[in-house]
Formats: sequence, C-alpha cells, structure tokens
Amino acid sequence: MQEVRDEVGSHWWVLAVRGVCAVLFGVLAIVWPLITLLVLVILFGAYAIVSGVFMIIGAVRGAHSGGSRNWMIIAGVLAIVAGIIAWIWPGITAFALLTLIAAYAVVIGIFEIIAAVKRRLAGDADWMYLLSGVVSVIFGILLFVWPAPGALALTWLIGVFAIVYGASLLYLAFRARSMEQRGTTGSTAHAV
Repeated sequence: MQEVRDEVGSHWWVLAVRGVCAVLFGVLAIVWPLITLLVLVILFGAYAIVSGVFMIIGAVRGAHSGGSRNWMIIAGVLAIVAGIIAWIWPGITAFALLTLIAAYAVVIGIFEIIAAVKRRLAGDADWMYLLSGVVSVIFGILLFVWPAPGALALTWLIGVFAIVYGASLLYLAFRARSMEQRGTTGSTAHAV
C-alpha cells in the first residue's frame, strides 16, 4: 500500500500538467467565446493530445497501479486519437464537434471512474479522482441530450467543464505531492 502511494506521489506533476492544460483551455474558451469553430477544433485537438500523452506517461511511469494502469493507457490512446481526428477534419460542423467532445468526455470519465474504483479496492480512498470521472461523464451526457444551439453556448459550456475538470486534477496532483512529501519525511525520520 505504501509503495503504491509513493509511486503515485512521485508522479504528481503528471496530474498537475493535465490540470493546468485543462484550466488554460477552459479559460481561453470563456475569455474568447466568439472564436471560430476552426480555432475551437484546434484547441480541443491540442488539449486531447496533450492530456492523452500525459495519461500514458503517468500510467507507464507508475502513477496508476495494477489494472487501472491499463485503463489509463487505453484512455490516453483514445484521447490522442480524438485529438488527431479533430486536427484531420478541422472543418467539421458544430454538431460533429459537440458529438466528438461529448464522446471524449464520457469515455474518459468512464475510464477514470474504473481507475478510481480499482484504486479504492486497492485501499486508496481518493474521492476526487472518482468525482472528476463522474463530472466528465455527466458533462458528456448533457452534451448528447441537450446540444448547444450555438458556438457561444458550446464554448462557454466546454470552458466551464475544462476549468472544473482541471481544478479537480490539480487538487489530485497536490494531494499526491503531499503524499510523496509525507512518505519522504517518514522515511528520513525512520532512518535517523
């Protein structure tokens, strides 16, 4: 159990980078709500690719334990694929973009919920990881059920989601960092 906490704690920066990227993406979407669909597609593609790369890095370097590591690698690959699709077809319609973002949010959220449950079963009770997955799934479902009538509403909705999601990842990163620091302090205290 302590080994898992030490592993996760030493890779806190992966969660922090993902959280900062999500918050920056959200702020840009809210500050410039009248950006064109092309710019929104490019921003989403960049966010999805960067997020996916850091998911994979975190999983490969041991930020996730056991079976959740495989789920996070799959989620990272799916995020990269979603970003590449957004870049390959930048002229897609607002509805297609909405559908792509909704699908991305639901799939990533499900994988994060699965990873959180697996971590819970391993003895790590971090409810914020589960919460970020649930928020992602709810956001995706809402986009499917009530498609935004215009790019302005879509941009604000995406921006708010990205900020909330990024904030939850930053919270997790700093919790993981404090776990690492407590582990380091504890190990030096035992060594003295």
